Amino acid sequence: MDQLKIRNIDHLGIIAGIVDQMGLVEIINQEIGENSQEKISAGIVVKAMIEVTH
Repeated sequence: MDQLKIRNIDHLGIIAGIVDQMGLVEIINQEIGENSQEKISAGIVVKAMIEVTH
């Protein structure tokens, strides 16, 4: 049997889910634009900043 891993993500999973439902990453990327040389899009950076500050 595979080992079961349990992680406590507190409220971060809820925040990430809401950001995903809103489509916030896509909205930001559309407004700012994406560059093929970027490793991380602006939308993902904003999502990470929201999750870290809460």
